[in-house]
Amino acid sequence: MFKISKIFFLILITLLTHSCSGNFFKRSDIKDNPVNVDERVRKNIEEGRGIRFGFGKDAGKGGTFDFASSNELWRASVDTLDFVPLINASYSGGIIITDWFNEGKKNSSNNTRELKITIKFLSNEIRSDSLEVILHEKICEKEKNNCSTSLVQNEVAGEIKLAILKKASFLEKNKIENIVKENRKKRPDRPKSE
Repeated sequence: MFKISKIFFLILITLLTHSCSGNFFKRSDIKDNPVNVDERVRKNIEEGRGIRFGFGKDAGKGGTFDFASSNELWRASVDTLDFVPLINASYSGGIIITDWFNEGKKNSSNNTRELKITIKFLSNEIRSDSLEVILHEKICEKEKNNCSTSLVQNEVAGEIKLAILKKASFLEKNKIENIVKENRKKRPDRPKSE
């Protein structure tokens, strides 16, 4: 029994040391690896490096990354609502919620009126049915310290939606124009059609 455990132990040590001498630990030169952490991360993402497990349908592939900066509808919404602080801006959840804000108008009564805007993204396409803008109103009576919240049904939500869609279509147009310019720089032999 003692001899079998010795043999097993020697085989195990041999396998472990043999695997370490392969390509598992490659020696690298300092000039090949950026010193800055952010540059190293960017380089590793570009090269598709990271922890992967060798099974599943995407066994040999890197991860898929969705960034909000590549979605014109999202960027247009954030740009349009830049005048008010945001409570929740979840790209993966498809929602933006602003904090309560005052319109800046003085009320003649002792009531304060605040608004909150919620934007729900229903699609990534730039269409009128791709997003829903919801406006809430909170009116507080200062003397009674009593507040009531209600859904606002007026044209302001439609104006916000229209502003977002216009901005998104403008961003999309600029993106397409930049892609065309880059392609023309790469292939100057193609005829320019304008």
